Amino acid sequence: MSEDLKKMYRAIKGDHFPPEIRITFGDQTLVYRKRTWKIEVEPGVIEERGLRYGENPDQEAALYELVNGNLVLGECEFIQPGWGLVSSLREEDMLQFGKHPSKTNLTDVDNALNILRYLSQKPCCVIVKHNNPCGVAYGETIAEAFVRAFRADRIAAFGGAIALNRPVDKACAEAISEQYFEVVAAPEYEEGAVEILKKRSNLRIIRIKRMDRLEEYWGLPVVEFKSLMDGGIIVQQSQINKVRGPENLMPAVAKKPDGTEVRCKREPTEREIQDMIFGWAVEMGVTSNSVLFVKDQCTVAIGTGEQDRVGVTEIAIFKAYTKYADLLCYDRYGIPYKQLELEIRKGQRPESQKLEIDEETKAARAGLPGSVMVSDAFFPFRDAVDVAIRQGITAIIQPGGSLRDWESIEACNEAEPPVAMVFTGQRVFKH
Repeated sequence: MSEDLKKMYRAIKGDHFPPEIRITFGDQTLVYRKRTWKIEVEPGVIEERGLRYGENPDQEAALYELVNGNLVLGECEFIQPGWGLVSSLREEDMLQFGKHPSKTNLTDVDNALNILRYLSQKPCCVIVKHNNPCGVAYGETIAEAFVRAFRADRIAAFGGAIALNRPVDKACAEAISEQYFEVVAAPEYEEGAVEILKKRSNLRIIRIKRMDRLEEYWGLPVVEFKSLMDGGIIVQQSQINKVRGPENLMPAVAKKPDGTEVRCKREPTEREIQDMIFGWAVEMGVTSNSVLFVKDQCTVAIGTGEQDRVGVTEIAIFKAYTKYADLLCYDRYGIPYKQLELEIRKGQRPESQKLEIDEETKAARAGLPGSVMVSDAFFPFRDAVDVAIRQGITAIIQPGGSLRDWESIEACNEAEPPVAMVFTGQRVFKH
């Protein structure tokens, strides 16, 4: 039975979707062509196949590339054919098919590219799991960027998709091959790097053309479709990041109900501004309601998809503590924190090892002091701000626009030392 279940995840479902789709917007038509690849399904047997399966092994799925049509609605001109990234993958770009990609693998890579297009200034790594980033970091080298992103959340990164905005060198390939991932995507691979990565036979190794030009995609919207359970469809224009630099950050100013103006009294430092801009780019790829923490252009913790803002803030803080303790344990003993707990319960390790890690994590407040808090929507109450300030965050970036903005600003001003806050004027929900 167990072997049958394992085979389920390797089987290619196949699909009955048409080779071409046409979508008409009034008198304008977009043409999409289904993407298939010639795949060796068994030694010596080549077949033409599309996606392995959809989000789950029992769901048929297909990948389509925009090949014709130039949609203009009102003053918005949407992306044109010839700009394909994930949807344009050819056989020669799949340097190793691994288990053959499913919908989840490719949408994870796509969301990583959605973040990377705003982070082209330096070598950067985005690791995505279940369509949410779990670690994002800049580095002086692409290897350093990967290591920082991986160590930001070693637990969630397991089995994730990696996207890198610079060619993968041997040092980066060695670091990746030491861990388990489903996909690695990059603009190119230096000599010898692919051979190192192929040590992981199930790893999908993808080269994506135009990845070195991702910044050109900054202002290009696409049409997003949301299918409803009744067969209906909601269509919208995709969101574009409006924070290109410090000039797009606005002072946190609001009025109390009596008309008194409240202004955040501390300006962010240059380092905090860099972390704010970096964090806002990451936030573009996180499921709402979300809050994340960034320090030195690396994510500390990412809280995703909660119904209330103080709740997701508390979850992000909990995750920071969990990941920090796990990393200490892994560096010290070579095992996950949860395995340490198990071995202590079984009498195989002294409890002092866990207590020492717990004390260090508590003393360091999980590395949160000095970090920047990023919120995808305004704070309806000051509670989330207060919770984060108690953990030592020094600056906050948020859209602004709440009736109680003044309360959040006062929370920053009352902190000791005061905390900086800026507004973006843009909410970035992602459902």
